[in-house]
Amino acid sequence: MKNINIKNDAGLLALAIRLVIGWTYFSAFWRRTILVDKLDPELAGYIGEKFNHFLPNALGIKPIIQYLVENPEILWLNMVIFTIIEGIVGLFIMFGLFTRIMSIGVFGLALGILLGSGWIGTTCLDEWQIGVLGLATGFLLFLTASGKYSLDHYLMKNNYTITKKKWFSWIASGVLPIKDKAFPKVVLIGSFVIFGLTLMTNQVFHGGLWGPLHNKSVKPKLEISEGKIGNNNLSFDIFRTEGVDVYGSWVIGIELLDEQKNIVLEYTQEDLASLNKESISNYYIAKVKSGKHSLVVPLGAKAKINLDNLKLKNLKSGKYTLKIVDISGVYWLHEVLKN
Repeated sequence: MKNINIKNDAGLLALAIRLVIGWTYFSAFWRRTILVDKLDPELAGYIGEKFNHFLPNALGIKPIIQYLVENPEILWLNMVIFTIIEGIVGLFIMFGLFTRIMSIGVFGLALGILLGSGWIGTTCLDEWQIGVLGLATGFLLFLTASGKYSLDHYLMKNNYTITKKKWFSWIASGVLPIKDKAFPKVVLIGSFVIFGLTLMTNQVFHGGLWGPLHNKSVKPKLEISEGKIGNNNLSFDIFRTEGVDVYGSWVIGIELLDEQKNIVLEYTQEDLASLNKESISNYYIAKVKSGKHSLVVPLGAKAKINLDNLKLKNLKSGKYTLKIVDISGVYWLHEVLKN
């Protein structure tokens, strides 16, 4: 093994980054399997529900997320595989084993976090920062690989047969087999691509470059659709697309108003807290359900609500307005026709 000037050993200089980014991903595996069981769909804190929170404003990968949350068994399998990959990537990065191929894993995981949840964060754009920094550190570790304190270094120092293979430096450590003239261009292009992704997602998710800043994690927002009035039934879909991911939207009132804004049907806070399960048909893993004091709508949850009430039987044909009221005082309106 060729001697390297320690002060110029880029892999050694990146040791702190390697350890921290490695633990960032390995700790996800550690939390979900050792500290708390977050892979059991029947337990509170199931990672699949967190994944469901990403759905409303994911960028580019929204159809994939929607397919998974609509198919619980496939979602569970993917959450298990995802967790195992995070554990392997994080552990190998910390130990400096096959560093370059693991750095590609870091890049891929970070890209998934960025596109899926980069819009979430109530104070400091949390998920977006994790995502873009993961992209940058993944690229950096691919360029530097591991230095003196790594298993890659140990293998090379002791001249193991595997280190003689041409592909070893591509997947582990050592000098990248890229021509000296081309190397600065690789660094420049890669850096600007990552910087471009950073600026683009900052603007799309948060308006960070121009226009008014916005944070979709601060206030709850419900989308109402498919409103219908039958003989004795009012049905509609609700989909919570914004707000804090760790709290639900607490719906304390549902009203149906006629064209003169008179209330023709009303469900109070107590009515919604005791709403039977048959009235709620959930589409995804995150579930709309009756809570102790209200109807709880988690981030990313979508459900069809069916309200059977005799007061609807003799309603005249015409336009009606459905009003849904959150505990914060915010409300949403949706026009419903009665034929």
